[in-house]
Amino acid sequence: MLKLKKDEWFSNIRTDVLAGLVVGLALIPESIAFSAIAGVDPQVGLYASFCIAVSIAFFGGRPAMISAATGAMALLMITLVKTHGLQYLLAATVLTGIIQVIAGYFQVAKLMRFVSQAVVYGFLNALAILIFVAQVPEMAKMDSLGYLFMALGLAIIYLFPFIPKIGKAIPSPLICIIVLSLLALGLGADMRTVSDLGHFPDTLPIFLIPDIPLNFETLQIIFPYAITLATVGLLETMMTTTVINEVTGTEGDRHQECRGQGYANIISGFMGGMAGCAMIGQSIINVSSGARTRLSTLVAGVFLLCLVVFFKDWLAYVPMAALVAIMVMVSFTTFQWGAIKQFNKHTPAFNIVMLAVVLVVLATHNLALGVFVGVLLSALFIINQLESSVKVSVDHTNTHSNYTISGQIFFSSADKFYQFFDFNRAVQQVTIDLSHAHIWDITSVNMLNTVVEKFEQQSISVKLIGLNEASATLIDRVNN
Repeated sequence: MLKLKKDEWFSNIRTDVLAGLVVGLALIPESIAFSAIAGVDPQVGLYASFCIAVSIAFFGGRPAMISAATGAMALLMITLVKTHGLQYLLAATVLTGIIQVIAGYFQVAKLMRFVSQAVVYGFLNALAILIFVAQVPEMAKMDSLGYLFMALGLAIIYLFPFIPKIGKAIPSPLICIIVLSLLALGLGADMRTVSDLGHFPDTLPIFLIPDIPLNFETLQIIFPYAITLATVGLLETMMTTTVINEVTGTEGDRHQECRGQGYANIISGFMGGMAGCAMIGQSIINVSSGARTRLSTLVAGVFLLCLVVFFKDWLAYVPMAALVAIMVMVSFTTFQWGAIKQFNKHTPAFNIVMLAVVLVVLATHNLALGVFVGVLLSALFIINQLESSVKVSVDHTNTHSNYTISGQIFFSSADKFYQFFDFNRAVQQVTIDLSHAHIWDITSVNMLNTVVEKFEQQSISVKLIGLNEASATLIDRVNN
């Protein structure tokens, strides 16, 4: 459903337009780089970034968030492109979008509840490192003048906001681009510019149907890639939504965002673009520049296309040092320095999860895999903690044993629960007090039944007391 609420579009016009211009320019080198990773022509990434950014501005659920071609998605396309070619990639992109739309209607975004704060911190810190490392090859091509320009750019970005009246009115990254471009032009400096990145398209994207056989064999080829792309794309998008929600102090509609990503990828595939998702780096540039509405995302996409198609000669004046400075700023802004300062205050489990996410992402360059490992570790730590909470207090007499159980009884703690009981003690009656315990699953019910049966086999009567309503209902349902 199109989102055309006035306050989501025109409540922050000037700042959103200026922020969109910055992001549109910053999208160019990344779109080209991601095209190279996937093994396709630069125009495939540029068309994708335009189509996805413009589409998500209308269909998305999180205003001011930027979606375009991304590195994580490009990595998943390499084998498909190499083996079957561009047309199959376009078809896989359309199918990716269809899967994401379906996922949005089934509200898979609810799974984000399983992503802990430790995983989010690890995700952001790993991403910040990757963003910085991605600038190193460009830095290596700079001479002393390039480094001077980059340093000047960083100074403008961080100091310009403190200038009275105008400091908050214009995004400092835009001032950085303008000042360094004019300075390079005035000095006649011989340095790398955006136009040196590769060949730009000469025409607007046009609608096309992928030139592939429409049969089951084709579906067998593209479906595994589409499932993977859809999963990784939604995961990165939901993580980015979480971050932007925190930065802006507002909430987006995650389910609508899932559907919006799907619509955007369907449009991208039919317009000659590759699959994409939300970009956390560019989104942070956008909201850090003051953007808050959908207009910024639309401007970013439209400005990107206008630059590379109609005003490509202008890009010869924009030094790469300016964009590197902006991305370095994004890296430092993205990194969660508080997580380092409070490292000793966090629990060991929190720190292990956070570090594991960082290490996995840096080793594989796969943000989705890092998040998966983090969620898995978080679950294991929680299970261990719940299992450790199960305790027993025993009171024995000559004829009676009273077991008072406390904690959460579930599949992992069921064996520990069983080991609490002394089946060799000669008593006439056993009382199991579950007033401070909760029975969670069938495994636990079956283990409780086993305990009762083993006592009764020895002619010892068993009395259960203190069951809460939920536990009693579960036991009745399983045993009847």
